[in-house]
Amino acid sequence: MVVQPQQGGREGGGEPLIGKGTWLDKVADALVKREKKLGRKLDLIRVESGLGASGIPHIGSMGDAVRAYGIALALQNMGYRAELIAYSDDMDGLRKIPAGLPEWLKDHIARPVSEIPDPFGDCHASYGAHMSSLLLDGLDRAGIKYTFQSGRDAYKSGKLACQIDVILKNTARLGPKIAEFVGQDKYVSVLPYFPVCAGCGRLYTAVAEKYLPDEKKVLYTCKGGRIGKQEVRGCGHAGAADISKGEGKLAWKVEFAARWQALDIRFEAYGKDIMDSVRVNDWVCDEILGHHHPLHVKYEMFLDKSGKKISKSAGNVLTPQMWLRYGTPESILLLLFKRISGTRHVGLDDVPALMDEYDDYEDLYFGKKKEENAAKLAKVKGIYEYVNKLNPPKQPGPHAPYRFLVQQAAIYPAGDPDRHDKVFARLTKYGMAKDKTDGLMNRIALASNWADDNARAEEKFEVELSDAQKKAVAQIRDTVKGEFSGIPETPENAKALQSKVFDIARANGMEPRELFTLLYRMFLNAERGPRIGNYFLDLGAERVCSVLDRYL
Repeated sequence: MVVQPQQGGREGGGEPLIGKGTWLDKVADALVKREKKLGRKLDLIRVESGLGASGIPHIGSMGDAVRAYGIALALQNMGYRAELIAYSDDMDGLRKIPAGLPEWLKDHIARPVSEIPDPFGDCHASYGAHMSSLLLDGLDRAGIKYTFQSGRDAYKSGKLACQIDVILKNTARLGPKIAEFVGQDKYVSVLPYFPVCAGCGRLYTAVAEKYLPDEKKVLYTCKGGRIGKQEVRGCGHAGAADISKGEGKLAWKVEFAARWQALDIRFEAYGKDIMDSVRVNDWVCDEILGHHHPLHVKYEMFLDKSGKKISKSAGNVLTPQMWLRYGTPESILLLLFKRISGTRHVGLDDVPALMDEYDDYEDLYFGKKKEENAAKLAKVKGIYEYVNKLNPPKQPGPHAPYRFLVQQAAIYPAGDPDRHDKVFARLTKYGMAKDKTDGLMNRIALASNWADDNARAEEKFEVELSDAQKKAVAQIRDTVKGEFSGIPETPENAKALQSKVFDIARANGMEPRELFTLLYRMFLNAERGPRIGNYFLDLGAERVCSVLDRYL
């Protein structure tokens, strides 16, 4: 069953909101209603996310786990115990070498990633363990709670043995059904099981020919196979793989179903790229294993800014670690929680906007900003609470536009030990902060990283100027260049420049607030910022005029 994760209530207040009014609440509500209809116990509801271990995990990989955790949070908000199972696919074979990894990995193509040496040194037991650890590190840093399950350990401990046994006993039914669902007739003649060849240690090259149910073994011959566009030769070894000892693994077309039953999974989202596999697994779970398949949500894939799918092998990976060098865990959770439907184009240049958007959510949550639409406000407050794992702060923190912090950090060299304190001092001067909180100082540190790593010419944001606005901006430029060039930054001079901007706004039939907001958008891509008089004198006339000229 697939639920459509739309907002939990009608905007305008026509219907009562479900839970906190978010898509997470709607999915959780649908899940509980379905489980009650099926008559299953609800003492512990497990949701699952599969962790790919064949390449560098990207933000989409993290998104799958974070969203599943969001469903667990929504269930907890409803009063149920819920748990996220983070299942590592570390029994999968290596199909191709991801961009940037060493060429010697070509000798390990088709071997289980849990049996391949760590390409980054000896810090982890295997290739698969290292890749899994990167994603788990991202989840840990974001405060996501989970129970980890290694696929390798699940197979070797016999945790999936009963399911494998039932599936292999029913291959006569399975093969034609898989062909009917996805047009793949491969499993009409071979078993949906990949033995690990005892001769060469490879998956996918050993053809599973016969199952011996009394011995719980699969007979195979290593004949070779095609992996992507590559032919991998078999070694010719003939042997028997014990299904209870992890000497092979199920094909994806049936493996999800096995772990859904073994781990009693009630929810798992999926990307549209594996939609066919999920359809087959749902049928296997229901009809072969006699276990109701979990509720699903289908999500679109993350694309990079050029519109290409973010892929481990393509080398355009945006990792959680890359994001968290510049943004807070809350910013990445906001990206992943605020909606699930629709294709998402994402890149590091989204960090500043998400940092500021989180501040906007916080201001709405604490009533510092107003929102007339009750349903929309409830949704914003709900997302804010889920981003904070149902434990929001008691009061809002001090806010400063992220790009403003970047500009201030760029004034001081990266090696300056007092850099962060100096940026904080400028915030106090602008009246934007009073207390040196951990959150604010961390935000300054993140913005400093951005200033160091993304140093480039001043950005031009998407701001369209009307004729009247162009005239006013041109007058500000001429005023700064003429009257305020080279003068010291004193309270009197800052106040005089601030007054000039007020006068220019009124002279052009504009509300002063409109002109100030326009300037903040031009310089900071934000709706608000420091006092313009102080800020412009800090930047200097030459830099201010350079920015204004680009928009003119």
